[in-house]
Amino acid sequence: MSSAQQSESSTQNTATSYKYSSKGALTSGKNGKFPAQDDENAPLLQGFRERTVDSHNPGSSEEESLSFLQRVNIFLQDVVVWILENLVIVVLSCLLTAGTVAVCVYGLTHHHSAPWDSSPVCTTAGCVLSAAALLHNISPDYSLIDPCDDFRTFVCAGWDEKHDLRDDQSAVWTGTAMGEQSQTLLRHVLESGLPQSLASVMESSHVDKENFVKIQDAYQACMDEPSIGERKSSPLLQILYKLEELFPVNRLSQTPASFSTTEKQGQAQLSHEGDSPLTETMSYMMSIGVGALLWMDIEADDKDPDATIVVIRPPLQPGLPSKEYYKDEKLIESYKATIGQVLEALLHEANPNATLLMKWRGDQLDDPAVSVINEALIDSLVELETKFAEATPDTVDFFDVTKYYNPLSLELVRTMLPQILIPYLISSRTPGFTPDKVLVASSSYLKTLSHVLSASTEETIQAYLVWKTVQGYAVYVESDAVKPLKRFNNELQGKEPDSKEERWRTCVKYADRGLGWMLSRLYIEKAFSKQAKDFGDLIVTDIKSQFIKKLGAAEWMSPDVRQLAINKVHNIVQKIGYPTKSPNIDDPEMIRSFYASVNINRTTFFENTISIAVADVKREWAKAGKPTNRDEWEMTASTVNAYYNPAGNEIVFPAGIMQSPVFYDPTVPQYLSYGAFGAVSGHELSHAFDSTGRHYDQRGNYTQWWDTSTIKAFKDKAQCFVDQYHNYTIPGPDGEPLHVNGLLTLGENIADAGGLSAAFQAWKEREEASPSDHLPGLQDFTKEQLFFMSYATFWCGKTRKESAINRIYTDPHSPFFARVLGTTANSREFRESFHCKEKEPVCELW
Repeated sequence: MSSAQQSESSTQNTATSYKYSSKGALTSGKNGKFPAQDDENAPLLQGFRERTVDSHNPGSSEEESLSFLQRVNIFLQDVVVWILENLVIVVLSCLLTAGTVAVCVYGLTHHHSAPWDSSPVCTTAGCVLSAAALLHNISPDYSLIDPCDDFRTFVCAGWDEKHDLRDDQSAVWTGTAMGEQSQTLLRHVLESGLPQSLASVMESSHVDKENFVKIQDAYQACMDEPSIGERKSSPLLQILYKLEELFPVNRLSQTPASFSTTEKQGQAQLSHEGDSPLTETMSYMMSIGVGALLWMDIEADDKDPDATIVVIRPPLQPGLPSKEYYKDEKLIESYKATIGQVLEALLHEANPNATLLMKWRGDQLDDPAVSVINEALIDSLVELETKFAEATPDTVDFFDVTKYYNPLSLELVRTMLPQILIPYLISSRTPGFTPDKVLVASSSYLKTLSHVLSASTEETIQAYLVWKTVQGYAVYVESDAVKPLKRFNNELQGKEPDSKEERWRTCVKYADRGLGWMLSRLYIEKAFSKQAKDFGDLIVTDIKSQFIKKLGAAEWMSPDVRQLAINKVHNIVQKIGYPTKSPNIDDPEMIRSFYASVNINRTTFFENTISIAVADVKREWAKAGKPTNRDEWEMTASTVNAYYNPAGNEIVFPAGIMQSPVFYDPTVPQYLSYGAFGAVSGHELSHAFDSTGRHYDQRGNYTQWWDTSTIKAFKDKAQCFVDQYHNYTIPGPDGEPLHVNGLLTLGENIADAGGLSAAFQAWKEREEASPSDHLPGLQDFTKEQLFFMSYATFWCGKTRKESAINRIYTDPHSPFFARVLGTTANSREFRESFHCKEKEPVCELW
């Protein structure tokens, strides 16, 4: 439901409640506002009324002559008359009494598992603020909502009313608000000066000051929009001229027999020994972080996690967000128009003597209309991209280690894709390194890529490479030429076409992506304490202990597998807050060395971006042929997220996620922290045994360590989750329901269920040893219920329709609402805490 719809619904509900309450008051019989009903009833009671009035007239002469029986009769008549006159009042009073009793019973059974115990109420500032936040988020009408049926509305309706999507946002959730709190903090630091704690250190060390100046310069260069705008598309065009130099369309060449391809009329020869323009061009694009045709990087070898391996993958996003978009004819037409507008505009800014996209250039270059030749080239470009998209694996297979782990020799890869010299791409990044094997995520994609390239013209190939580079770097220039692309991307996400994020937000994110460990040091000094790190370690350790108990009780696992699984939990490495080795955030010298090759100038934003990208790529490829660095982190300290790395058998929690309303000060009742951060911790740990993690042993080695019976039992239980989440839907692009992909989201859904259960048991054990205080103003809820409310609060969120559709296609996580409804439906502890009629979970693994 959109924000507008929710507001409308709230208004209607308020009006309805007012009518009901008004009717109750009006029919109480105290104000006589129903004359029609009175008139209707009067004739039926008239005889009794007349006689009663006469009988009770103090001045009546008949009163003294009445016998005792007559007096009794008159009294009974009076009683009957009163009952008849007030019949409606009597009936409604009974109904109201019954309703009140029902509400009380409902409240007792749905909001109180037991009266409050003797624990005191916490009235510290932290407790008051935490309680206020929960009350702020829950539905104002929570007493009318059955949490067993709709816990999402129960917990998040208040949040919905108070959080609207900005024009520049495609989605917003509790994590967004947490991230923006961190961004605001970092903005203040970057626009003012070093935190006092570092400022004092600077007196004896100049390194922190140098690092601060470097990241502040990067931020200020990003903020200097006037200077960026003055340059228009010029910096981007310099990159495109380099592509033209490496892959010109008017090249004459011959193809050696050993690398021959099927030649057609007008077709360019794309690769040959000693001179491979396509390979050279791809090498250059890789060096500045632009992926085209395929993507290559260095990762831990799944079957030998202490060693690294070169991985070759299809691009996850060939051009549009996913392969499903290429089936939408209307969208494709809009995409073609966008490409035409952008490239035509760039040509107007380009050097008129350049041969870039030379077949676009005609006698009418000043004419803004796209020529027939231009339209034909755009058609061929999008057709090429569509073929690449169709050849990419489905998203489910993309993340499935059993599908993507295909180690092949370099010679075999070379025969699959003769147009691109893979050995040269590797040696150009790591001189002197020649691996004996590489990991090919999709052999079929490489074969299709070869076939498509062989059937393509050099003009189409060049146009494709140009367009990929424009897509990668358009965001870093301010020019009318690239505005159509920015509008198109906004519309894909459901945003206002011309919406722009506040520049300071963009630049804080830019600094975090480019010089993240420098920024992390500032964040840690400002927003993270040793006490928080210790408390986080304690929660994660508690979760591990509970998961060991769950594994011990998992009768569907064979005894041998169960013991191996327990050993795996013992071996899980937990990383909390920030890295202390690679690099060590506490060591400014190490941070300076980490970014030594990055050149930053306050006046050259685009060049700064290129320098950052080049350094990132060099750092990545420097890992080739070396042992895996198990001390690395994949997320900076301010990131509001967490992850499990199966090859490293590690769970990682950046400091950014360790803030309210997920992680609280240890003095705040711990059911809040265990309900949210504990569930996150359990979620990540559960990944070690989900549909992906189960393939990795305690060393992080991809191997078959489960026996046949355990695998079968797992698949049977997992199918329940697949079917359950498939039943959740969102509005699709054609207005029809679009189902959640239960297979794509399986691992995350299993992790949500297992994590929540482990967190609850961990908290209960702590609670029994040292009871928590109650929170003020929340007397309607037990501690157990507040635990689950804390969990669900993290997943309160809104998503625009277009963005929600994209996530269904590409995101292994379920929509926000399903992460509340599905997970609580799978929680036995939740159902017991809220006294749900049905206590058995829908699906259960641990």
